[in-house]
Formats: sequence, structure tokens, C-alpha cells
Amino acid sequence: MSVTQPRGFTAAGVESGLKASGGRDIAFVVNTGPSQAAAAVFTSNRAKANPVIWSQQAIADGILRAVVLNSGGANCYTGSRGFQVTHATAELAASLLGASASDILICSTGLIGDQLDFDKVSAGLTAAHGSLSDDGGLDAALAIMTTDTHPKQSVVSRDGWSIGGMAKGAGMLAPGLATMLVVITTDADLPSAVLDATLREATRVTFDRLDSDGCMSTNDTVALLASAASGISPAADDFGAALTELCADLAAQLQQDAEGAAHDITIEVVSAASEDDAVEVGRAVARNNLFKAAVFGNDPNWGRVLAAVGTTAAAFDPYDIDVTINGIRVAHAGEPDQSRELVDLTGRAVHLVIDLNAGESTATIRTNDLTHDYVHENSAYSS
Repeated sequence: MSVTQPRGFTAAGVESGLKASGGRDIAFVVNTGPSQAAAAVFTSNRAKANPVIWSQQAIADGILRAVVLNSGGANCYTGSRGFQVTHATAELAASLLGASASDILICSTGLIGDQLDFDKVSAGLTAAHGSLSDDGGLDAALAIMTTDTHPKQSVVSRDGWSIGGMAKGAGMLAPGLATMLVVITTDADLPSAVLDATLREATRVTFDRLDSDGCMSTNDTVALLASAASGISPAADDFGAALTELCADLAAQLQQDAEGAAHDITIEVVSAASEDDAVEVGRAVARNNLFKAAVFGNDPNWGRVLAAVGTTAAAFDPYDIDVTINGIRVAHAGEPDQSRELVDLTGRAVHLVIDLNAGESTATIRTNDLTHDYVHENSAYSS
């Protein structure tokens, strides 16, 4: 059910012909109220797609009636014509709903530099409007897929209220407030200021720490819409905890479907002098191609871990670091410890613990290995 699990939402996903491969490519998620409070975060990439430029203005007042999403084209670096398509899409959605175009969020995903065919978008959006239903969440999740192999959905329920979400993303997963397209809905009754604060914190410790391939998209958007249909106003802390749980689940699903990946790597940095230090160290290892290639080869090459850690500005003694891979401490205080031959990397899950012995802060970064399939898929992406 995902985005239609909470009360006060309908959704649809239809095929309009935007994707050369066929399949659903227009998704429509509508908040039927009684409230239309909302929040959203976007890519921090300076190269922003037209939908992001539009949507950053649309969310400024904390009100959204609906989200329109398309796969089959990013609508980025498409000039004034591309922005006109975004604007016209919002106008059409607004007219179908009897709303204001400024209350419509637009999201696009696909190849950069290709113009979207508005005739197809228009026909698809009109069809999606006619197909809106309170069990259309799966169809919407299918419609936003590109290189994804399956839809990503999640629901977290609490006493009398719930949160639902859908996500897409399999490549270009690197942080910048958001790392993919995500729509989250809730029937809790909360003002936009609370939604904004809790969304930013949840994103900071989940999506923003998924660093699959170090490549940041131009279209990243995470939107949160609240209908208030439950009539319940949970405490901000309780809502934030539930939202973080949902975002963490979606982030894990995105990691597990990363393009060509054979291993899902969890990098846990402990005993850091600060959380920022822990994040910096974890991200340096997550983006180290030598380490990622070693994991692909089932090689627990811990020297590559320490070499990557040493490139950071974090506070630590480089000769007082411990490295543990899948439960085997292979390096202690900058020297070999247990034999690397004891480490089993044949399974998909890899848990790397880096103990900096410098403080009490921790952070966890999620990444994947670097595989032949990843290179092949991305070398052929636009062909």
C-alpha cells in the first residue's frame, strides 16, 4: 500500500510512452486532506533539474496538494522549453484537482539532456487522475522506476496513525539532503514546521548516509505530505522516530538494489571525536574504489581501509585504529591482528567496523562494492 496506507491519500501509476523500455512512467500522489501540510528536501547539487527548481518554490509555503512524478527523462539541462513542460505539468495537475499550480510538486527521473514530450506527459497525467485510488500505491511505485529491479515501499504504523513511503534509486546514490526520489505520506496532524524539522533530521541520518557510488543526482527529492486524516497529533519526537525508521528501511532497500552490486557494505565508525569525524571517515572508505573492488573480489584487504581513513582530516592517531570485518578484528592499533583468511565475504552483507579510539561519537555509512556489472550498466545507460 505504501503511500496510500495512511488515510487521506490516493495514487496512481500509468504508462504514457515516455520510457523506451515501456511500462508505467507517470505517477500521481494526491493528498485529499483535510490538511495539506508538507515539507521537502532536495539535492544540494548546483546543477538542478527543472522539476527541482520549480518544486523548491512550490514547497516554500509548506503546503502541497499533490506530487507528479515521471520516469523516462530527467528534464535537466533542457532549457526554457524544459521548464515550460514542468510548469505546464503543474498547471494541468492543478486544473484536474481544482487546486493551485503552486501547490503541486514535480519530480522527474531519467536521462539528462533529453526533452520530455509534454503531449505524452499530459495524456499520462490525465489518465493517472482518472485512475486515482486508495490502493494505487504500488502502481505509483512501479511508475517511478528506472534501472531499479523492483519497487521500494515501506509502512510504519503507530497507535491510530501511520506513515507510508515509496522510493526509487539504483544509481547516482550519494548524499546531498536527498539521494533519490522519495514520496512519504502520513495521516498524522502536524504543521509544516514540524514536518520540515523531522524530515531533515531523518534524512540526515538515513538517505544522506547512503553513498553507493559517490555520484550525486541533479533531481534528488524527498517529499513528506500530511493529511491529518487520522485526527491525531503525535509528539514531534514520536513522529520523528517513526519517520526515521521508515526512511532507514527505504534507504536499505535502495542499497540492496544498487546497480550491479554484489555486496551491501555497512561501514560503522565508532569512538570518533565527533559525529562529523565519523561521517567523514565512513564516507572516505565508502568512496574508495580500491576497497570496493577488493570486497567485490571477496578480499578483506584492510590496508585499503586504513589508507582511506588516513586521507581525512578527522581527529585520530593513525597508529591506534582497529578494523573489524564481519566480526573478525583484522587490525589492532595499526598492526595486523587476526588472520584475514578468517573473514568470510562470500555472503552479500559486509559489516566493517572502524574504531578510531578518539572519542565517543559514531556514524554509519551504507555503500556497495564496485563490480563489472556496475561498469557495464552505466557504460550502456543511454544507449
